[in-house]
Amino acid sequence: MPQQLSVFPAFFRVSQKRVAVFGNGDEAFAKVRLLLNTEAQIAVHADAPEADFAEFLRERAIETVRAPFAPQQLEGAILVFAATGDAAEDQKIVIAARAQKIPANAVDQPDYCDFFTPALVNRAPVAVAIGTEGAGPVLAQMIRAQIDQLLSPSLGLVASLAAGYRDAVDRLVPRGVARRLFWRRFFQGPVADKIALGDVAAARREASRLLDTAQAASGHVWLVGAGPGAEDLLTLRAQRVMMEADAIVYDALVPQAIVDMGRRDAERLSVGKRKGCHTKSQDEINQLLVKLASEGKRVVRLKSGDPLVYGRAGEEMAALRDADITYEIVPGITSAFAAAADFELPLTLRGVASSLVFTTGHDLAGEVLPDWARLAVSGATIAVYMGRTVAASVAGRLMQAGLPAETTVAVIENASRADRRLLHGTLKDLPDLEGRTELSGPVMVIIGDAVAGANFARSEPLVAGKRTPTQIEAAAERSEQIAN
Repeated sequence: MPQQLSVFPAFFRVSQKRVAVFGNGDEAFAKVRLLLNTEAQIAVHADAPEADFAEFLRERAIETVRAPFAPQQLEGAILVFAATGDAAEDQKIVIAARAQKIPANAVDQPDYCDFFTPALVNRAPVAVAIGTEGAGPVLAQMIRAQIDQLLSPSLGLVASLAAGYRDAVDRLVPRGVARRLFWRRFFQGPVADKIALGDVAAARREASRLLDTAQAASGHVWLVGAGPGAEDLLTLRAQRVMMEADAIVYDALVPQAIVDMGRRDAERLSVGKRKGCHTKSQDEINQLLVKLASEGKRVVRLKSGDPLVYGRAGEEMAALRDADITYEIVPGITSAFAAAADFELPLTLRGVASSLVFTTGHDLAGEVLPDWARLAVSGATIAVYMGRTVAASVAGRLMQAGLPAETTVAVIENASRADRRLLHGTLKDLPDLEGRTELSGPVMVIIGDAVAGANFARSEPLVAGKRTPTQIEAAAERSEQIAN
């Protein structure tokens, strides 16, 4: 269950309404500066304001009451900030405000705060408020600085211009996908570009042109690689298009946490696609993608790993081309790379392995050895996807082809994830993998001399008590075999 907040983030309407600040020094000064981002009527109660604070109040003609606190000073206020620097005095102010049902905030006293002041990024009328429930003001400021860099200084002007077009858009552009697409283009296209250049007249012309050409949205499909499973290995582009999608079609191997990273109101459709358990056939998935896009929806087809590596993307692209539907590929990190990273394993190694083969292992089912099997004998590193159930046949055929039985192998279940499991051994140990029924997640098997250069400190032997050869030993043995 996701962690829950103890506060509900909200924005108060303060335009032309009285907000009272109590204090003489830096804490009150900071609250006043924060409030100046708004159209509130600020009233400062300071019986002896410090010199720089007093000068600031005078220069900006801010109402100042030079008198000790009295409850009647709260009359007419909709918010109260107690920032005197005296904890007992601040508590007294908050208690008096609560008695009059006025929300109040005492600096650095969470129990005397009916609301918390956020770190604020101001692009009026757009505002981003960062809160930590009073636990980490410094953290909030750090986040504010990062967001401030991300948002264009002209964002507020673009938002203000958009407000002037809202009624026309409501009349002329159909609800749903077409309208969302219009606003995406408004905020991310030529309109925003012209505003950034300071040319408001040109921005208005671009906005009117966009409105004139608005029509029912055309569908589009992204074939997106979700990566091996870890959420933070999802690419920035994948995250962006997931936030733009009207529908997300996903495989069973994609973790729910990644599916949930899509736009909140996007339709989510599971199509299974796990070994031995297909909720929908590939033809049905192809038809579903075409149907959704034909309805004008923008669709993310979310696949484990990379969509072009054992993801049957070729069939989906063909179906989309036949239906004249546009699509894009968003690459993902394939499981072999994540597995190698977990093992700190060099997939290529100078003088040992200069080539890399991806396979499912089912290629060894026929009578004729595939070309990659011969590459393995000559020193290539072999990454076998979905390798647990074919481990025995892979090992047997490779040894039959001439690959030494002592060649090092690495086995990874759930690569990149917190629940990953690492095993190591040699080629002749690999058949034991088929009996490991506890390995219910996706399993990657990596075979080759370069594997001996991995870090086996966090892995367990495939066969108890077995010792894995070192990189140097494996390379020396291979060199001797080649020489003979």
